[in-house]
Amino acid sequence: MRTLASILLLASMSLPALAVNPDEMLADPALEARARAISDNLRCLVCQNQSIDLSDADLAHDLRVIVRERLTAGDSDAEVTQYVVDRYGEFVLLNPVVAPHTVALWIAAPGFLLIGGVVVFLGARRKRVGAAAAALSMDEEKALEGLRAPKR
Repeated sequence: MRTLASILLLASMSLPALAVNPDEMLADPALEARARAISDNLRCLVCQNQSIDLSDADLAHDLRVIVRERLTAGDSDAEVTQYVVDRYGEFVLLNPVVAPHTVALWIAAPGFLLIGGVVVFLGARRKRVGAAAAALSMDEEKALEGLRAPKR
């Protein structure tokens, strides 16, 4: 029984803890759900690898408050996101937009993967061809045996 309780305790501790404070939450569940969805796609500029929904940083708190204020003012989800992007830049988005100035972000990783695959393929092929070329002919093997034979 203790083992099960310990496992459940450890499992619950491994779940992400939302950093949204109760005083930040909106009374309207629909608006709060929209705020959470928007916050989940905005990067904490302090942590840089977390959404503002998961971050405890003061700036993330400020951004969560801004999101909720804009929603309460009647902005759409896209307008709220654009408002934050206008003030903090596109880096605030966890998923970069596909635009002419971000094409390198979208092409770089698959491009490097493709180049790496070609390099590995050519290296393996070259090694195979080299191993085949290293095989000795019958004359060469006889000459080698002659060299290996003990001298009297």
